[in-house]
Amino acid sequence: MKERTLHKKRDLKKGEETSSLILYNDDYNTFDHVIKSLVEVCGHDFVQAEQCAMIVHYHGSYEIKRGSAEVLTSMSRSLNERGLTSRVIT
Repeated sequence: MKERTLHKKRDLKKGEETSSLILYNDDYNTFDHVIKSLVEVCGHDFVQAEQCAMIVHYHGSYEIKRGSAEVLTSMSRSLNERGLTSRVIT
């Protein structure tokens, strides 16, 4: 099955630069660990974190957050330190 990245549709103002934090599926982390990490690192509420985890599981990857590259890079490092696979795309 080919992986593809799903992106949330957002209306961006012209000239506004945003980056995307992408979370990738793996065969090692439990749903509980992924959900807890998204709540603690990204500030998601439980339901949002649970939905992101499910989308990542079934589609291979998902854009879990948008914002400035600096903030998202810090979040990505924290997620990676917890054993998750993520990266920032500008």
